Amino acid sequence: MSRPESTGHASLFYNAKEARKYDSSSRMVGIQREITERAIELLRLPPGPREGGRPSFVLDVGCGSGLSGQVLEEHGHVWVGCDVSRDMLNMANERIERKREEALGGESSSSDDDDETDGDDMMQDSANQGRKHKPEPSPGDLMHHDMGTGLPFRPATFDACISISALQWLCYSNSKDQIPKRRLMRFFSSLYKVLRRGARAVLQFYPETSEHAILISECAAKVGFAGGIVVDYPNSTKAKKHYLVLSFERVYKAPQGLTGAEGALLNEARTGVHVADRDPKKSKRGGGKAPRKKKGTKTKEWILHKKETQRKRGKETRKDTKYTGRKRPMRF
Repeated sequence: MSRPESTGHASLFYNAKEARKYDSSSRMVGIQREITERAIELLRLPPGPREGGRPSFVLDVGCGSGLSGQVLEEHGHVWVGCDVSRDMLNMANERIERKREEALGGESSSSDDDDETDGDDMMQDSANQGRKHKPEPSPGDLMHHDMGTGLPFRPATFDACISISALQWLCYSNSKDQIPKRRLMRFFSSLYKVLRRGARAVLQFYPETSEHAILISECAAKVGFAGGIVVDYPNSTKAKKHYLVLSFERVYKAPQGLTGAEGALLNEARTGVHVADRDPKKSKRGGGKAPRKKKGTKTKEWILHKKETQRKRGKETRKDTKYTGRKRPMRF
């Protein structure tokens, strides 16, 4: 089965029919809610209205039909969503308008109840209780925009950013002028500007290959972000999820996945993570020189370094044993 990203532009794939099916599927709604809850957990936002704090202003990139925005609302946060598909945005707008109408209808019904229950203490108490729990209008807003062209917001606008199942679309080219690396660099450089210092971003995505994950993480590191890729359930085919967790803190280290798999760091040198024999000048062998190898052969040190690099990039690598890098006694 081909991936949606390889069938064409996202605005063409998510047409009116697909958007309606996407929003009405209980399975998709459940998956989106679960991923968004996990993204909010990784954001580690300050206490919200539920804990007596203030709401955070969150950017939702690739908001789709507003399912992730609905979860943000439940946590008491204000959000702005952007998406390239107008049909998906129409679904999200319907949800926002429906909630606004419910809020206006609740206000009118509560005012009518107040007029009819003057003088009745019991009815007045029930009306006051209903007024406390009346529905509120949605604190979300929408914008039609392609994230590959950069984010059109003022600098230092948002407290955080999330993106659910959208970032992988930038790794595909649907025309000659769409170069994946350039589009990723535009997106991450603009994201770096629109976030406030101290903010974090959690971008969940589905890489088709490990090269896509490496390309995404490298582009994020080039613009100045620290962080890494968190992989939940790495040994599961269906439940495996990739989260790119970004921060402005130079010493920030990506948290562990749900099964204990550590996130692959974006820039090991900048975050102070030591990699064995990364710098030839710091090697203890050969009086400060890097260990030399024969032409056409690979030393044990080279193999161990290569495997460690693959692990930090999130790739599945075999464990090191006493047989790693050992020379065979004879040729077959």
